[in-house]
Amino acid sequence: MFAAVSLAVVVLGVVLLMPLVQKTVNEFSLPLTNADVIRQQAAEKHLDPALIAAVIYAETKFDPRSSAAGAEGLMQIMPDTALFLAHRSGATTFTTADLSTPAVNIAYGSYYLRYLLDEYHGNVTDALAAYNGGESNVDRWIAAARAQGHALTVDEIPFPETRAYVAKVLSAERKYRSKYASQLYG
Repeated sequence: MFAAVSLAVVVLGVVLLMPLVQKTVNEFSLPLTNADVIRQQAAEKHLDPALIAAVIYAETKFDPRSSAAGAEGLMQIMPDTALFLAHRSGATTFTTADLSTPAVNIAYGSYYLRYLLDEYHGNVTDALAAYNGGESNVDRWIAAARAQGHALTVDEIPFPETRAYVAKVLSAERKYRSKYASQLYG
């Protein structure tokens, strides 16, 4: 009887600790969820699935939450940005509460990535900087770099947070492409 109770306590402890253990593992590893949605959105928006996964990793490490600034979901979309994207894409039933749904959030975040890549003529560094630091800031940075006769580089991004963000996404993109090739490209 004592052995059965002890075993039950151990099993209960393991079950209760699993979410904490999983979160800790994700903090130190390269998590991936919603690969099917990422693949679908990448195909629809002509994006690299590893880039979408890397943005999600940099934004939330695949743990959807609201930010202090009000950004929502896996890809941390601001409600005003989502409304802009909804209007631009012709969505008629969108509400900002939809951003908590992973499939909707990834769709809007991917749409925004595609929009930014188009705005910045395919330049991934500029698009990622705008995703994090805002288009008006990036436009100023690009103009300053052009005035000096060159393109904006990651090292020249004046906002430390944005500079670190772009570097993190680019690094994670390479890792996702390698580690999850079958899930993201299969």
